[in-house]
Amino acid sequence: MSAVAKRTVSLPEEQAAYIDAKVAAGDYASASEVVLAGLRALKERDAAVERWLHGDVAAAYDAMAADPSRAIPAEDVRTALLARHAERTGR
Repeated sequence: MSAVAKRTVSLPEEQAAYIDAKVAAGDYASASEVVLAGLRALKERDAAVERWLHGDVAAAYDAMAADPSRAIPAEDVRTALLARHAERTGR
């Protein structure tokens, strides 16, 4: 078993009640387990964002740097988005 470091945290009442409800429902054995599950989910999300940034975003940036003519002027994008919005909303 790994070493355990204790922390004291303050939570808004709504979040504290959510933790208590998860334990009362039997989803988790303790408040610590609820917090650990939340931290695992946060770590997974952070890793997914990093993969996206280093994969898709970096590749798109590199492609644009290699060939700037691929870019679409911001005003063209704005015009297209406004037209699409008007088409969808009837305005």
